[in-house]
Parts: sequence; C-alpha cells; structure tokens
Amino acid sequence: MKKYLIVGLGNIGEEYKNTRHNIGFEILNKLVEKNETDWEVKKLADYSSFRKKGYQFLLIKPSTFMNKSGKAVRYWALKEKIPLQNILIITDDLHLPFGILRLKSKGSPAGHNGLKDIENQLNTSNYPRLRFGIGQKTRPFDQVKFVLDQWNETEKTRINKRISVCTEAIVCFGLEGINIAMNRFNGK
Repeated sequence: MKKYLIVGLGNIGEEYKNTRHNIGFEILNKLVEKNETDWEVKKLADYSSFRKKGYQFLLIKPSTFMNKSGKAVRYWALKEKIPLQNILIITDDLHLPFGILRLKSKGSPAGHNGLKDIENQLNTSNYPRLRFGIGQKTRPFDQVKFVLDQWNETEKTRINKRISVCTEAIVCFGLEGINIAMNRFNGK
C-alpha cells in the first residue's frame, strides 16, 4: 500500500490556536474531521490516519514548536518508510495573499524556520510542500506579531472555505500526484 506523510506545521499551546502561523494544524484538523478519524498523542506528534482508494494518509502535527518540526518529520518518515516525494509539509506563507495556495515539489525555506529545520533534519529541500497564503501588510511591519495574531474579521469569513480547498489539494496530491495537484490548485 502506498503511504503518504502529511505534516501540518504549527505551534503547540492554546495561545497559538487560531493564529495565522498555525494554519497547518487547522487544515489537518479539518482533514481528520472530514475522514471521521481522531487524533492520538504519539511520539513527537499528534497522529491520525485514514485510507482512500487504497492509499494510506498518515497525518502528524508535530508536538515540538514550529522551529523544531524537523525532528518529528524525520522520525515519522523513517518509522513508516515514507520516501521524500510522499511527504507533504503544510505551512503558512507570509508572501502569498490570504488563502492562495502554492504546491511545489521542492524549494527553499524562504525564511520559514519550520521549513529550515525540516530541511536540516532531512538533509535536503527536495520534499513537497503546500503553502497557504496568510496575506501581507504594507511594509514595514512586525512579521512575528502578524503571523502569531489571530485571523482578522475579513479572514474569518473566508477561512473555512479556503481550508476545505486545502484538504482537497492534499487528497489530490496523494491520489493523483504532485503535478496534477499543482495544476489544479496552485493560485486557487
């Protein structure tokens, strides 16, 4: 059976719930809900899984802070023998407008500390990622404060629809491959 490791990035703790930086956690929570499964506390992560059309999707929300996410990714990829091309990292992107998706088969961390740590732990940047645009303000502004703030009222009215689109992109990635998923969902 073909397996995929789907990793949502975020920070643990109630103070980070519903913040822009935790969109990876929010997307996986919706995916778990849609597939009627539950989270379990496991080594280095909250863990869940589901099967679809003969494919197994293993979901983790690292229980480390964002900038140490790579340890959980490395552990679960090795434990489950998941090849790099079957790992999908879901993260926020400050440089994309709110709700815009960008799937890539590889790339740079672009200043994202969670992605930097994953790259260091995996010794490569050649792994797929799904970036969710969290918008950007006119510069200069306090980037740390912005990503750790909760969604504003305008974003709150659109967030659930955008998260649903992300769950579709994740399943498409597993069932149809990165190229089809990129063509179907990038910029949407």
